[in-house]
Amino acid sequence: MKKMKFFSMAISLKSLFFLSLLFVSGSAGPNFQTNYLGEWKIHNPNAGVEAMHIQLLPTNKAIMFDATNLGPSNIQLQPPGNCRPIPDRPGQVDCWAHAVEYDVETAEVRPLKILSNAWCSAGGLTIDGSLMSVGGNEEGNRSVRILNPCQGCDFEERINALAGARWYSSQEKLEDGSFIIFGGRREFTYEYLPINSLTFTPRRLNLPFLGPSFDGVGTTDIQENNLYPFVHLLPDGTIFLFANRRSIIIDTKTDTVVRELPRIPGGARNQPATGMSALLPLKISNDGAPVQAEVIVCGGAKPEAADAVAANKGLWPALLDCGRISPMNPDANWAMENMPSRRIMGDFLLLPTAQALILNGAMEGISGWYNARNPNYTPLLYSPDLPLKHRFKSLAPTDIARMYHSSSAVLADGTVLVAGSNSNRKYVYSKKESEFPTELRVEKFSPPYLDPLLDTHRPTIAEGTSDKILSYGGQFSVEIHLEDAAGAEDLKLTLLHPPFTTHGYSQSQRMLVLEPVSYVNGVITAVAPASGKLAPPGYYILNVVHRGVPSRGMWVQIHE
Repeated sequence: MKKMKFFSMAISLKSLFFLSLLFVSGSAGPNFQTNYLGEWKIHNPNAGVEAMHIQLLPTNKAIMFDATNLGPSNIQLQPPGNCRPIPDRPGQVDCWAHAVEYDVETAEVRPLKILSNAWCSAGGLTIDGSLMSVGGNEEGNRSVRILNPCQGCDFEERINALAGARWYSSQEKLEDGSFIIFGGRREFTYEYLPINSLTFTPRRLNLPFLGPSFDGVGTTDIQENNLYPFVHLLPDGTIFLFANRRSIIIDTKTDTVVRELPRIPGGARNQPATGMSALLPLKISNDGAPVQAEVIVCGGAKPEAADAVAANKGLWPALLDCGRISPMNPDANWAMENMPSRRIMGDFLLLPTAQALILNGAMEGISGWYNARNPNYTPLLYSPDLPLKHRFKSLAPTDIARMYHSSSAVLADGTVLVAGSNSNRKYVYSKKESEFPTELRVEKFSPPYLDPLLDTHRPTIAEGTSDKILSYGGQFSVEIHLEDAAGAEDLKLTLLHPPFTTHGYSQSQRMLVLEPVSYVNGVITAVAPASGKLAPPGYYILNVVHRGVPSRGMWVQIHE
């Protein structure tokens, strides 16, 4: 290993003159290449609860939680006797935990007490790094929960806080740090949440777009296919909302629909035809050019796939295609491309390199109990800036099926935490009882950029001398250690807002790509995003990327 490192350094020294020419000419060097397809490791054999939902906190703890009505989990609340009253069952208590705080470094698990049923709920990070979760089923469908990122803290809840019943709803952070919530089962409305409070007056606004589609107005089929709609805050402050096969732009200042975009070809894209979606990384240049926004939607199922399941006509193949659209373009239309494999119930995660990882899910069926088969074990690396037909790369497969109710999260060290999977109406641990038993194992996946052979090119952030509080439009500095000679053109900074991921959709996921203003004596100077329209206030993971090789991330906070 020492010889290999010395050899790499020798190459770097021989390249010094060439790299200095690149610095003078202003041309960036090509990304470092690797044949490494990634690596899977079991991080914890038993997390105690099935990770239907996951949110990474700025404490590097992941909050994983499940429904409360699926029977006993595999971990009890602590201390003994700290039990949850069961709603509508006077005198009965539930002493099993249905949520845990998971240390992503040590794999330590701390049980949490969630009072109302958060089954198929929504969520997101507040400005101060707390988890704000809304909705669910039964007594939880109008609940709001807050979990502060402090040692020993537990959920605080307010039952019946919301105006609408939010089961299978979506939550997006707005430019001021508040949230907007769309939809829910048979809930064709939206409403707003305050920045970080359980005390507010709810207000529900009708949205015919989410309603029944027999009149040509709405998006809800008999099969639904519009639960967990895709919501993305655009750089002009408007909202892109996608449900089933249709999408609109909403002005939240006036609560009006600005326009409808063309329908995506192919099929349905939302629960139970669960596809994936993300706002692709927003590139901010130092010349003040307008920031362009592009949305991607991948996978899903044919609109009638749920009918086929209900009629016992089998499980249909999932969709193979992805569509990209620039919603702020007056002539916006979908540009389609195919993935290497079909996928439903997958996750689409933005990586520190401004690429994406597609993982989890199945190749046949729909979302729901026992409604899918043929797990898709192979993750895909998606490089949005490469030419068409060159954007996807198949990576090392896992051997654990991640079906309905699986989830994942990108961590500060660049690995991806993968957990959950339960297609059963209770916790089932034997293949004799279910083809896909309840999955409590937690994995970590190392993407190609974590190839050990790339470590000599990997920047290291000096956190003690770097700015961690960023102000909109203000300059900030990041000090790095880098063995290679490099110019500012060889570096970029990425800011990832960690999403709340459930049911194949990562809510409030957002990435900004910044150009350095300068790079002198190991110090990068850059300019923070100009406003909350680009980067809503709160916590982000900042990475320095050197020709495709990212540093370990540093948590920063952006605000006025």
